Amino acid sequence: MIPALKIVVEKHSDGYVAYPLGLARGAVVGQGDTYEAALADVRSAIAFHLESFGPEAFASAEDDPVLEAFVVETAVPA
Repeated sequence: MIPALKIVVEKHSDGYVAYPLGLARGAVVGQGDTYEAALADVRSAIAFHLESFGPEAFASAEDDPVLEAFVVETAVPA
């Protein structure tokens, strides 16, 4: 069993996007018209990711858990 994951849920004008923090390998994204739908979709995607890559894909979540996450804004020089 993998440890609890921190999930980021973003609200956009056309729906919601959700993704876990701290995966050791790969990327997992869910989406939906509602917060709940996006969260259910990302949970399903996490389960598929676990079936595809095994528990080692989540190793960093257990070995080096995300303690905090921050949202920052910055300019990128052109």
